[in-house]
Amino acid sequence: MPEKKILFIVTEVSPYLADSEQSLIARHLAQGIYDKGREVRIFMPNFGAVNERRNQLHEVIRLSGLNIIINDTDHPLVLKVAGMPATRLQVYFIDNDDYFARKRLFHTIDGEEFTDNGERAIFFVRGVMETIKKLRWFPDLIHCHGWISALTPLYIKKYYRNDPCFKHTKVVYSIYDDEFYTFFSHNFHEILKIENVKDKDVVGVKANPDFEALSKLAIDFSDGVIQGSPKIYEGLKEYALSKDVPFLDFQGEDVYIDKFNELYDKLLLEK
Repeated sequence: MPEKKILFIVTEVSPYLADSEQSLIARHLAQGIYDKGREVRIFMPNFGAVNERRNQLHEVIRLSGLNIIINDTDHPLVLKVAGMPATRLQVYFIDNDDYFARKRLFHTIDGEEFTDNGERAIFFVRGVMETIKKLRWFPDLIHCHGWISALTPLYIKKYYRNDPCFKHTKVVYSIYDDEFYTFFSHNFHEILKIENVKDKDVVGVKANPDFEALSKLAIDFSDGVIQGSPKIYEGLKEYALSKDVPFLDFQGEDVYIDKFNELYDKLLLEK
């Protein structure tokens, strides 16, 4: 039986950024799932805080050069890659000077959240999808970590639903305690829409383009949901449990790799 292909779309992964809850989970989970015989690829934004020289990132010319239009503006995508130390895993970095060159991830040194964080999320997710298409690497399951990946389930189930790369792909979304507090732009619901994404699909983020609405949008189009942090935004667990999809409570570090893998197996058997 061919190895199942698991794509991890993450906010950050150790050792490319300082160790955090998400970065450590992403690193150990990817390695653990690879060790179970899966084929694994990892995508994260190439934040300006990533030390490209020390981590030996290099541009993949054949996968760069695509322009992604957001709010009627072309934004060129640059794709870089690095081998994760002491593993056989590769990490792909979605890059664009307008969105990711800044040294801090989501807010200024004074704590003010960047006003274009919504656009950055759109660019990142669409950049991942289009790069995967160029790679001709068909993921059986995508596991999304953190709000910057939250548009993935919507795009997979709507825009890419008939694309040979993704039409059989299952999507899992992990909710973390990483909420943002500044609303995305007032027209976020319009600029995120691409073909087959309808007004009715984005009603929540149209009314309130905030962390809660974005998380619920991800839950609405996911095949499975995981509580990634011990505590998450109030009401999201209950919302996820109201959906007809598997929900996995927070799992300790000694068991989460096995538990996540069991969820993957359950969803992949439904294909």
